[in-house]
Amino acid sequence: MSRRLLLGGAALATTATLTLGLPAVAPALAATPASSAAAPAPGKVAGKLFRAWLARDRAAAAAVATPAAVSTIFTYAYRAPDRFDGCSNGVCRYVHTSVRVPGGLNGIAMAVTGSKVTKVYLSRHVERPSAAAGHLFAAWKRGDRYAALEVGAEGAVRTLFRVRYDPRGVVHQFQGCTKEPKGYACAWSYEGGAMFMHVRGSRTTGYDVRSISYTAD
Repeated sequence: MSRRLLLGGAALATTATLTLGLPAVAPALAATPASSAAAPAPGKVAGKLFRAWLARDRAAAAAVATPAAVSTIFTYAYRAPDRFDGCSNGVCRYVHTSVRVPGGLNGIAMAVTGSKVTKVYLSRHVERPSAAAGHLFAAWKRGDRYAALEVGAEGAVRTLFRVRYDPRGVVHQFQGCTKEPKGYACAWSYEGGAMFMHVRGSRTTGYDVRSISYTAD
């Protein structure tokens, strides 16, 4: 896969003003303190990490991302996403247009703070239904929607996040996963009812949570 990067720059011209009978005076240039310089746009920072990853250049990646973010992106199990999908609230996404991957993230998302990518989210290849369900549940507990989308379809994540997890609320007990007609149902019981994550996929293609349902006692 090849990428072409077009670099451009603006030239800054300065002129000196000469006054008859007086020495030449150079105009003062306003200095901008380094501390107040504007941070680069998130898309530019994310783009640098993405291109470093494509080139398998860990040194270049480390220049624009935290060690944890570098380690994460280099574990991506699928071929590179083929479209930049823009940035929102400091999170930039690269998505697939011709390959289906598990979950609703559909590629790679990068959280950018200042001049660094601080966290990377990935569509994940999960080989056990219980692992997919456990990952989604843990993301819900943290209130992290992007982590939830790594293994959960958009509809499943939307359903789960309608209610914020309350650490002082009801206690959820994992009851394991059982076969159902088209996959597995992974259950959490709590006082007054239960939550079921309906998992689809296979060990080869990877498992993800496609929908969520609830029952009341």
